[in-house]
Amino acid sequence: MENSNNLTSIREVLDKILESSEHCDEISIGDLLEMVGRRSFGPILLLAGIITLAPLVGDIPGVPTIMGIIVFLTAIQLLFNQQNLWLPNALLKHSVKKETIHKAIHKLEKPAAYVDRLLSPRLTYLTANAMNYVVAVVCLLISLTMPVMEFIPFSANFAGAALTAFGLSLIAKDGLLALMGYIFTTSVVLFIAYNVI
Repeated sequence: MENSNNLTSIREVLDKILESSEHCDEISIGDLLEMVGRRSFGPILLLAGIITLAPLVGDIPGVPTIMGIIVFLTAIQLLFNQQNLWLPNALLKHSVKKETIHKAIHKLEKPAAYVDRLLSPRLTYLTANAMNYVVAVVCLLISLTMPVMEFIPFSANFAGAALTAFGLSLIAKDGLLALMGYIFTTSVVLFIAYNVI
């Protein structure tokens, strides 16, 4: 699946959200997905990762679970070669105040600029079409653990970092970020195991 909106960095995603939400009071999950490109797996992963990582937003109870459901459903559909990604309206209608989203975006601007400067097409075989399915399986596993993360402080941050890395790796063809996604995923598993056992 290609990124129909041609977004290639975190900064572009944040700018797109700011620009598109200027004249609304609340922003729904559906609105956010339309802003970044609902038909593409990379932008959806990136958005889910950013939301999970974002201060003020990712800390809202239920947000990691909602992001987990979105990732689960899109990953499943990718694995079954569905070209038109479907998500339930009940999920898409969940909304957050515009002010909360904008405050979170402004807090992310500096780290986003730093990460974006590091992006580069490299190790592209790790982001080739066949590897998209590997990423989908890994993200599927991450999504299944996200409801548990509601009860383990800071664990959602690792998941958000993994999803962000995978999303960026797909849209920027950066295999190094894919490797970082696998590392963050391993960290998620170890962190949860340490806190549960």
